[in-house]
Amino acid sequence: MSGHSKWNNIKNKKGKEDAKRAKVFTKLGRYIMVAAKEGGGDPDYNPSLKAAIDKAKAENMPNENIDRAVKKGSGELGLANFEEIMYEGYGPGGIAVFATCLTDNRNRTASDVRHAFDKAGGNLGQSGCVSFMFDRKGVLAIEREDIVDEDELTMLAIDLGAEDFISDNDGFEIITDPDDFNNVKEGLKEANYKFAMAEISYIPQNTIKLTNPEDIKNMEKLIDMLEDSDDVQDVYHNWEMDEIE
Repeated sequence: MSGHSKWNNIKNKKGKEDAKRAKVFTKLGRYIMVAAKEGGGDPDYNPSLKAAIDKAKAENMPNENIDRAVKKGSGELGLANFEEIMYEGYGPGGIAVFATCLTDNRNRTASDVRHAFDKAGGNLGQSGCVSFMFDRKGVLAIEREDIVDEDELTMLAIDLGAEDFISDNDGFEIITDPDDFNNVKEGLKEANYKFAMAEISYIPQNTIKLTNPEDIKNMEKLIDMLEDSDDVQDVYHNWEMDEIE
């Protein structure tokens, strides 16, 4: 199986999240609230809520924060009035960028996102202008360790329903259809594999490499400014980033 590895993006994202722990908890809290609001507060009967809680626990979010977010979403502590919005556009060098947001103030979020694109020399576009360049997939990342047998992991992932398996020097990425994500994840978890990342994501169909130093600087600025917003949950792009040692 083959494909374009996004491991370096995963490493970069995790490093930034470690440096912005409080903001990460705010974003995860909203993610949990919306999942609980839409599908109920019991993770056993709400796969979206289960995925949100698992993601929060992977980031070491305190259990009391998780419980409070679930209660807010399910209406026990007042109603959580967050809505999901997606913004799309082009960054420096024609890089396709879109951000998923959870917000209780659409005007504020639109202003923040537009400001980020403008400051980085990008252009905020119309809905649908770049999202067609991405495929929605489940992504499971496992770090390369001596105890991990690549052949065994590959065969198990395929047997569980994985679409793609990517191996590089840092680790392994298992790509799934969103509908098969939980089945593959639970099967690997039962086999005692630990995940560096496990979430439904958007994978670019093609990537672009930037060579102009100013474009690279501005692209980094755009990503940082978007991720710095409490309203922005995730930022997706088709920039082929250089490896960072």
